[in-house]
Amino acid sequence: MTKTESSGRLFSLAWRPQIYGSVIVILGLALAPLFLTEFLKVFATEMLIMALFALAFNLLFGYTGLLSFGHAAYFSIGAYTCGLTMLKVSPSIPLAFIAGILLATFTAWIIGYFCVRLDEIYFAMLTLAFGMMIHTILWKWDSMTGGADGLVGIPRPHLWLFDLSNITTYYYFTLIIVCICVVILWVIVNSPFGLILKSIRENHERVEFVGINMRRYRLLSFVMSGLFCGVAGVLFAPFEMSLAPDIAFWTKSAEPVFMSLLGGMSIFLGPAVGAAIYMYLKEIISGYTELWMIYLGAVLIGFVIFLPGGIVGFVHRKLYAVGKETP
Repeated sequence: MTKTESSGRLFSLAWRPQIYGSVIVILGLALAPLFLTEFLKVFATEMLIMALFALAFNLLFGYTGLLSFGHAAYFSIGAYTCGLTMLKVSPSIPLAFIAGILLATFTAWIIGYFCVRLDEIYFAMLTLAFGMMIHTILWKWDSMTGGADGLVGIPRPHLWLFDLSNITTYYYFTLIIVCICVVILWVIVNSPFGLILKSIRENHERVEFVGINMRRYRLLSFVMSGLFCGVAGVLFAPFEMSLAPDIAFWTKSAEPVFMSLLGGMSIFLGPAVGAAIYMYLKEIISGYTELWMIYLGAVLIGFVIFLPGGIVGFVHRKLYAVGKETP
């Protein structure tokens, strides 16, 4: 076997589990409403939204190597802009979605412009500071955002011939949007642009040394990440039909961090799997105790210590090892 054939075979073995797994997951999600109760349909819809939130965050965290503690800002701006547009301008899903995504993206560009100049803990702290500024604005601007009471009565109107007030219809609507976003994200991370992001993650000083404008690529990654967080936010607003400033609090920004670590930030769909597991554990534990955050934190610490590559990363390594041993 030539070196080229060997490399191609190893590449195929590396991608095969992800491709097969993706097809199985999509088929399962498409057929799920046929077997789920109304409560589980609601849970599955929220799970899809949070999976997109985690994947959007991981574009910056897992692929660019920048840890943000303020990504709930773009999620909440997308959600609030969508909700306000539907309540005060027009109950139009396309108009509200476009407004929410554009404002979330613009905000990510403004904040990212200042943040990408810093590294490591300084970057993380500055994103946290900006995130808490957004939370304070949503909390204190009573005349626009409703203040501590938030927005109530966000409609879930018809979209052409589809009644989005029906949870099954909204589930499929969410699934289609999320799948489109996942495909776009996959193309991004596997493009030459994505390779440069990975290079920046590994050694940004060397990337700068060869003449690549590192800050520009970091900013583009930051803006794209904010854009897809905004998409998750605009999906969340009509789904929830009410919003509170808590969705911009720093604890909301910590969720995609946990999801990425839990599923595996080095595998593309790892954060999405981590989102599903995180939400399942949260739902189960919170049903037994009001101190669910303590127990959930202990579980997450255990996963991080004993499975540092995440659950999907662990499974992927095992499958890849088996594939290499196969003659």
